[in-house]
Amino acid sequence: MTQDHLFQQLKHPNPHLRERASLELAETLDETTIPRLIDILGEEDVTYRRAAVKALGIIGPDATLPLVELLLSSNNVTIQSSCAKGLTQIAVNYPDVTFPDEALQGLKTALNDPNPVVGLTSVMALGEIGISGQDILIETLETTDNVALAVAIVNALATIGDSRGAEILTALVNDESADSYVRESATSALSRLDLVKNNTRLAP
Repeated sequence: MTQDHLFQQLKHPNPHLRERASLELAETLDETTIPRLIDILGEEDVTYRRAAVKALGIIGPDATLPLVELLLSSNNVTIQSSCAKGLTQIAVNYPDVTFPDEALQGLKTALNDPNPVVGLTSVMALGEIGISGQDILIETLETTDNVALAVAIVNALATIGDSRGAEILTALVNDESADSYVRESATSALSRLDLVKNNTRLAP
């Protein structure tokens, strides 16, 4: 199947065919594949756009820096959030791969984007990246006055499940000067964190 045909398949209404096309694009990768997929991230067609995000996630580390560059250079919210989602997919598919510092710093910049959607999808990416993204999340949590962003970071720290994140959440719960909604979110995030730890301990 030619690359052109595979790109057409990414638009197919059948999700199985889209998924197969994504996998085949990753397997038959050439120097045009990543740029062509990245070009789709601004498409109106949501199915096509999501399929491109998925394919970039399957391709993995080679797509990381092109996605970060576009995340920072674009003024189109759809493109920017698609880039952040692509980085999230890479983190999900390649949990053992270390994200380059350039990518982490790019996501740090995107956290403070004027558009809230870009900030929130970047939190999602850093949360999925895990420990190496945690410092950026904590630093932003301590400096932001954006409640929605703070709540998203609190939830991401709970997902990462690291002891440092737990300490930060505990301090936040006890900080009476913090926003009440952020404190409530930190309280429920901590109970989720304890649940995860207990389940891990109970696992055979």
